[in-house]
Amino acid sequence: MKKIKTVLFDLDGTLADTAPDLAGALNHVLKAHNYDPLPYETIRPYVSHGGVALTTLGFGKEHPEFDNLYKELLAHYESNIANETSLFEGMNDLLSNLEENNLNWGVVTNKPAWLTEPLMKALNLATRAATIVSGDTLEQRKPHPAPILHACNQAGSEAAECIYVGDAERDIEAGNAAGMRSIVALFGYIAKSDKPNEWNAHATINHPKEILSIIDALNS
Repeated sequence: MKKIKTVLFDLDGTLADTAPDLAGALNHVLKAHNYDPLPYETIRPYVSHGGVALTTLGFGKEHPEFDNLYKELLAHYESNIANETSLFEGMNDLLSNLEENNLNWGVVTNKPAWLTEPLMKALNLATRAATIVSGDTLEQRKPHPAPILHACNQAGSEAAECIYVGDAERDIEAGNAAGMRSIVALFGYIAKSDKPNEWNAHATINHPKEILSIIDALNS
C-alpha cells in the first residue's frame, strides 16, 4: 500500500463554508424580483450543487427568466465572494499540519475558475495549494474522475497516494473512480435526504482534524 502524499478537497462545503455568501446572493436576487427571501437553513444543503441548483430552489427551473436570474445570482456572488465565507473550523490547522509534515494539498471543484480563483486568493490559499482544478479546467467535471486525476498529476502524486474529501455523492463517486481513498465531510452541506453512509466512501468525518488520524493509519 502506497503512503498518502496528497489530500485533495472539494471547495464549497468541504474546504470552505461558502454558504453564507451564496445564500446572500440568492436572497438578493429573490428580493430584487419581489420574492420573499428563503431561510438560510433551507438554502444551505443546496450550495454544493452550484448556482443552477440555487436558482432552481429560488425560482423553479421553468421560470421564463431562469437564465437571466442565474446570471444575476452569479454576478452578485462574484462581487461579494468572501464577505462571510471562511474555512471550516479546524481546516486551517489541518492544512498547516499537512504542510509541516511534507504532505501537499489541493482543490478540485466544479466551481468555474472565474469564481474559484478569486475566492482562493481571498482566503489566502492560492499560493499554498499544490493544485487548483476548477469545473472548467477540463472538459469533464465531477463525478468524472478526470479532474481529480489531473490534480493528482499536478500535485506530483499517484492516485493511490491521494485522498479526496468532499460533501456530495459525486465527490465520492469521482474519488473512488479515480482509484483513491475518499472521505465524506459530514460537516458540509449534507441534505436530510442524503445517505452518505451508502456512498461507499473509505471514511466519514465530523471534523477536519480526523483526516490526520486516517492518514496516520494508512501510512503506518
